[in-house]
Amino acid sequence: MAMKTRRPLLVALLGASAAMLLAVVGCVAAGFLLVGDDSAETRTCQESVHAAEAKVRTDRWDPPEDLPGLGEYPEIHWQLRASGNPCSRMPGPTDWAYQGVVKLRPEDAQWLAKRYEFVPYESVNLDELPHDSSPADVWPALTPFLPTESRWLHSRSYNETDPSPRWRVAFLDVEHQTLVFMLNDH
Repeated sequence: MAMKTRRPLLVALLGASAAMLLAVVGCVAAGFLLVGDDSAETRTCQESVHAAEAKVRTDRWDPPEDLPGLGEYPEIHWQLRASGNPCSRMPGPTDWAYQGVVKLRPEDAQWLAKRYEFVPYESVNLDELPHDSSPADVWPALTPFLPTESRWLHSRSYNETDPSPRWRVAFLDVEHQTLVFMLNDH
């Protein structure tokens, strides 16, 4: 009699195990299908991202709070780069990095240097800079807008000024009225 009661229990356990195995395999397969790329759609997305990253923009920076105290600057050139893969089918946001070169009015360059206590870049402890940032790390498409004989200054207080939803690093050349900025989403 003990054998007869074990058989339905064994069948039930094997059936439940088989159902669970099918559910797991089905979920894994669905995940691969979801992550799998539609090559044409992915290619179009990647081409769009590459075009956006290559473009040197000249529209005013928005929101201006990201770059406080610039005044009515006459000229700006900036770019963006995806830190991740915006074409991925995996859920979640993509962080972006931004760099730019801003031509300032002379009075605004002088005001920035005084207000935020910019100091010569050579005197900065490089370990304090995020992401190994330096004026030499400016993206190639932006280098034509840099002064040739620059004297870069840096200000930790400018970098840490609120409000900004992005990490900020800036370098200022007062003599050439030029500010280089590097922003990263966080």
